Amino acid sequence: MDSAASRCLAMARLALGAAIFLVIATAAAPALAQNPEVRTTCNIHQGPCSAELAGRSVALEISPKPVKAMEELEFRVTISGDRLSEAPYIDLGMPAMKMGPNRVEMTRQGENTWTGKGVIVRCPSGKNTWFARVALPETGTAEFVFDVVY
Repeated sequence: MDSAASRCLAMARLALGAAIFLVIATAAAPALAQNPEVRTTCNIHQGPCSAELAGRSVALEISPKPVKAMEELEFRVTISGDRLSEAPYIDLGMPAMKMGPNRVEMTRQGENTWTGKGVIVRCPSGKNTWFARVALPETGTAEFVFDVVY
């Protein structure tokens, strides 16, 4: 192959590589832009967080404090209103990041108080913002977004 053909082939490879890069970068850009700064909705280290759900008050407390990743934690949910027919549960995860299932099963401790044990894992990305979705069967979910200590 002569030098002109070699240069032409090199330019074609370079153009192909640039085109592939642009396609990948264009496809990834929306995903990167979807998660600007995630904001917390409560400071779980200061005490319980609460939210309204279908006319009920849902309070979430996590102990011990400060709430740390990779430690066994106690989750306490207190719900106002009529007695629930089924136990609530908590799904833990990170905003805008696919996580494996991490569910805290709850046990009744009183008329409207439920507790369960669970662990918030340490994310390899270094991000420390998590959510707890408190699910009340037949009612809906209340979401609490908070930071944990690594």
